[in-house]
Amino acid sequence: MISSTRRSAVCLFVFVVSILQAAPPVPAVTILIQTELGDIEAELDPAHAPVTTANFLRYVDAGLYEEGLIHRTVRPDNQPNSPIKIEVIQGGRDPKKKGFEAVPLERTSITGLRHRDGTLSMARSGVDTATSDFFICIGDQPSLDLGGLRNPDGQGFAAFGQVTKGMDLVRKIQARAADEKQKLTPPVRILNVVRVKR
Repeated sequence: MISSTRRSAVCLFVFVVSILQAAPPVPAVTILIQTELGDIEAELDPAHAPVTTANFLRYVDAGLYEEGLIHRTVRPDNQPNSPIKIEVIQGGRDPKKKGFEAVPLERTSITGLRHRDGTLSMARSGVDTATSDFFICIGDQPSLDLGGLRNPDGQGFAAFGQVTKGMDLVRKIQARAADEKQKLTPPVRILNVVRVKR
């Protein structure tokens, strides 16, 4: 029997795909991650990652990233027990606010997107568990693509955008103090994430 959460996620996937198949090409969406240390601009790719982009934007449009946190840094010196090393920073919605149901994983083999320097992608534990947490790659991270071994299931993560301005800030955040569990101490406050009108 399919759970109501799983049914909702599948319905969202079918709905978004059906709209995109019937519509003309979808333009990129520019967003601004406004933090207490400065802004990071990114371009989302709804044409190649429609479900993941739609999921992220529903958090943006609902204001759920306002007072969110960039709470994790992963770098070579703080992952001694991981045979596959990566470099990312990770953030998410205001932890006091309720999020939406998880969405299906859009694998890199389907989207054609890869985890490169500045790629915006969704954090997850198991397959189809991504909600609001996102990460930004520092340097190319092929172990996060489908078939990569960073996650034991080999399914990779859902890349859906690219930083266009602010990678200097991303690297500055990555270098900040963190505890043994990779948690930033203190975390970097997200003032808001907003769409940028061109």
